[in-house]
Amino acid sequence: MTEPWLSIVGIGEDGLDGLSLGARAAIAGATLVFGGERHLALMAPIISGEARAWQSPFSTSIEEVLAAKDSKVCVLASGDPFHYGVGATLARQIDPTQMQVFPQPSAFSLAAARLGWPLQEVVSLSLHGRPIDLIRPHLHPAARILALTSDEHGPGALAALLVEAGFGRSIITVLEALGGPDEQMRSQMADGFMLTDIHPLNICAVTVAPLPGAHILPLTPGIDDDLFEHDGQITKRDIRALTLAALAPRRNETLWDIGAGSGSIGIEWMLADPSLRAIAIETDPDRAARIARNARKFGVPELRVVNAMAPLAMAGLAPPHAIFVGGGGTDPGVMDAALDALRPGGRLVANAVTLEMEHVLLTLLGEKGGDLVRLSVAQAAPLGTMQGWRPAMPITQWRWTKP
Repeated sequence: MTEPWLSIVGIGEDGLDGLSLGARAAIAGATLVFGGERHLALMAPIISGEARAWQSPFSTSIEEVLAAKDSKVCVLASGDPFHYGVGATLARQIDPTQMQVFPQPSAFSLAAARLGWPLQEVVSLSLHGRPIDLIRPHLHPAARILALTSDEHGPGALAALLVEAGFGRSIITVLEALGGPDEQMRSQMADGFMLTDIHPLNICAVTVAPLPGAHILPLTPGIDDDLFEHDGQITKRDIRALTLAALAPRRNETLWDIGAGSGSIGIEWMLADPSLRAIAIETDPDRAARIARNARKFGVPELRVVNAMAPLAMAGLAPPHAIFVGGGGTDPGVMDAALDALRPGGRLVANAVTLEMEHVLLTLLGEKGGDLVRLSVAQAAPLGTMQGWRPAMPITQWRWTKP
């Protein structure tokens, strides 16, 4: 087996003092050393090769690393390179046998150690360069969250989000420059957060405490309709729960939500697991904008919204593992395009409230097979001085798995 050409060295705030002899030798023996300017400055006393700071866009530097595989290359990283780090990025393109890695404790490990929090019981999130809305699905009573921020402004922005979502009584502990001489730990309640002069290298520990009416997202499908912004074009709560069950999300899958309306199906699909992706296809521009707002509010800002008419909107999209057709199924070519685009083994679920769409689904049942299910929900409502059942419009649902 050939000797690895790439070394990845994790660095803590203690710089050279925290490195093993092997890590020091990897840096000193490299022809090229890549890293952030701060890391390069910390390692300057032992760098003998050419030092190259990360470029923008970051992908340019990754290409330079790959192009230098005939040389001895060292990449400097923060803490554990494989915990939200550059190591994971490089491992997607480089055989792990061609690299040697020298990790340091991550900011998450150091924070947990300082707080006495069992790391396996804590939600660990990186909000570095990512939307802080990603924290919203994890805001549950008494939850403990470690959130890595982008800079000195991150803790204040996080406090503002907690207050807006109804979690103003949550305690935020800001842990700064962990492992270095400037390390400090300070705590404040979110609704009274006034910390200043925060070190740009920080991680926030949040002990979640909701106020009455807080925006707590349930762990099961079927979120209350009133929590969504919508104009009436929404798959209602009970039907949505059954529809999500039929779509059967699995890790790392992509959903197409055709005729997305408020985006509720795609949003709940993504809430089922962080690895899931969804693309909402919606013709109406006001509804498309509303879907994006709902996605941010529910902590899935990476939901992609395509404001165009199906089936043309489907061209060039990532092939789906599952498709939901909630609207537009009677438009020419929509169902045929959806059936063609679906991956083998993928699931398609279509809901009909009109006779015309029912006819489309009945035809598909005869041609393709699958299951046709009638869904009906009724709610108790005042009837004179008593109570009676008020039925909602029944739904005809076609469920099909592609061979």
